[in-house]
Amino acid sequence: MRSDSLVNGDSFRAPPLFKIATLVFVSVTFFYFGKHWSDGYQQLIFFQSTSQAPTVSLSPNYDKHFNISTLIQQNDTETLPDKTLNLDPTPSPLLAPNPPPPSDSVQRFGIVDENGTMSDQFEVGDLDPEYVENRGNSTEVDNGKGGSRSFRIKKFALCPQNMSEYIPCLDNVDAISKLKSVEKGEKFERHCPVTGGGFNCLIPPPKGYQTPIPWPRSRDQVWFSNVPHTRLVEDKGGQNWITRDKDKFKFPGGGTQFIHGADEYLDHISKMIPDIAFGHHTRVVLDIGCGVASFGAYLLSRNVITMSIAPKDVHENQIQFALERGVPAMVAAFATHRLLYPSQAFDLIHCSRCRINWTRDDGILLLELNRMLRAGGYFAWAAQPVYKHEEVLEEQWEEMLNLTTRLCWEFVKKDGYIAIWRKPLNNSCYLNRQAETKPPLCDQDDDPDRVWNVDLKTCISRLPEDGYGANVTVWPERLHTPPGRLQTIQYDAYISRNELFKAESKYWNEIIDSYVRAFHWKTFRLRNVMDMRAGFGGFAAALIDLKLDCWVLNVVPVSGPNTLPVIYDRGLIGVMHDWCEPFDTYPRTYDLLHSAGLFSVERKRCNISTIMLEMDRILRPGGRVYIRDSVAVMDELQGIGKAMGWHVNVRDTSEGPHASYKIMMADKLLTRA
Repeated sequence: MRSDSLVNGDSFRAPPLFKIATLVFVSVTFFYFGKHWSDGYQQLIFFQSTSQAPTVSLSPNYDKHFNISTLIQQNDTETLPDKTLNLDPTPSPLLAPNPPPPSDSVQRFGIVDENGTMSDQFEVGDLDPEYVENRGNSTEVDNGKGGSRSFRIKKFALCPQNMSEYIPCLDNVDAISKLKSVEKGEKFERHCPVTGGGFNCLIPPPKGYQTPIPWPRSRDQVWFSNVPHTRLVEDKGGQNWITRDKDKFKFPGGGTQFIHGADEYLDHISKMIPDIAFGHHTRVVLDIGCGVASFGAYLLSRNVITMSIAPKDVHENQIQFALERGVPAMVAAFATHRLLYPSQAFDLIHCSRCRINWTRDDGILLLELNRMLRAGGYFAWAAQPVYKHEEVLEEQWEEMLNLTTRLCWEFVKKDGYIAIWRKPLNNSCYLNRQAETKPPLCDQDDDPDRVWNVDLKTCISRLPEDGYGANVTVWPERLHTPPGRLQTIQYDAYISRNELFKAESKYWNEIIDSYVRAFHWKTFRLRNVMDMRAGFGGFAAALIDLKLDCWVLNVVPVSGPNTLPVIYDRGLIGVMHDWCEPFDTYPRTYDLLHSAGLFSVERKRCNISTIMLEMDRILRPGGRVYIRDSVAVMDELQGIGKAMGWHVNVRDTSEGPHASYKIMMADKLLTRA
């Protein structure tokens, strides 16, 4: 009977006390034999007594002494070749990089309230008197013995008040005074200080500086105290550009050639040439001699982004007014060098009384415009030679017609103040011109996308034989359509470029989406944004996808591949720049500066502190910086940021505390002398 019960499994229904007692007995027995074995017999490793000599194999480094600091330094400074296909040294685009949630303790700084959102009612920060008194200058790097890298950072002093609108490469009086000639506008071009000769202090705001009026109200009015210049009011007051009303400047939306308003003027162009189709066929525009940029400001509501440019000339601070309004703009001049935009960048180029002699020097300036105009794109010229019947002006009109004919432009229409031409779609017309016709086609080896410190040329930039540049899709589809020119840029990856393009967009969409959720970007006062290392423009595209009401200037550093043609083909704007030199914009013109992997690259070429000081110069008080970069540079960036008076916060990426990259967020506070 007992054996039957065992077979049937009755033993598993024994009382619990019996099962517990059996388990305890078995455990004690194993422990006794294990300990007994380790004390007198062949040792079990997991019971090995520390008092006995070890019987396992020893490391070949046993009992050797090493200089740990030296080993760490050697490992830190050794550079391995980067064999990845990523656009920047960030985690794989295919991962979902959600940043950690904000810390529980939230302290209010600048214009961010206790919920992490922006407030319309805020003071741009308080001045810490002790901070100003204790300021010194700059970053000092000490290599020390054995090559170990360390740095000491003193607090930066404030610059003199007369530097409140300082643009280093355009206000270099010494260099400009030594120019052999200024007749072609050389004084309006870049003349940067020599290495070590730039500013080494914090650019102060003008007296009475206030929090900028938020977009979209800023389109129509800005604080007088932020741009305290009245010459434009005096010179252009009767042309409906700008007026002063007590403590504000107001912008009625007019211009020299469209005193009845930019909207009516744009409607006029649309009726003249329906194929222009703003916001569909025409997405990216260049406005030359933009004034206060009302032309570009009113195109924004038609899904058109305009790069508004003007020189820093006698009409004081045109570009500063534009950026204060929240409209894309840069200081630039047609003179002796190529502008810093790629070939076939703009669907439409507009010049309304821009005071440029397009036919001088065999048409060299119009040839530069032709280089930047997209195949099949339009040039709209509103100037006195178009509509006035005076002998000198009529001669200028005939010269313009002759030159544009030799450039193979199609004269489309003249109506009222405006004349419009169209650029050809291919090279066939150029090749069929009579022999010796000037200007000639450029040499086959001329790269029309090479723009950094390149002289203007009196030749016609060739169009790609495969139609690249002319074959972009319409907006908004072009934002996420890999363009044909993606295959032509000099880039490490020779295959799967379309996949890289899409992966970058997916990567930044996920990151910006996490920023929107974690840091309340939907309520962040975000208008003027700069991506300092733009890649294919995925960061800017993500802001559009997530419907953040801002615009992005995509900067492509000269130290990396020239991806600018791709950025423009997808309907975005950007510029080439060397971050070892200052940027051509006024102080306090951007709300957000974003940088991914920039400092890891540029620290091999120039001092990090010079780039950080330039960031502080162009960042608005109350503005914010997001830096995603290597752990190797993060301590130095954090130290410099604190020395400039930023409120700095370093966070881990979604990969955790042991990842090789971190995120530094910083808010700039208002400081006064």
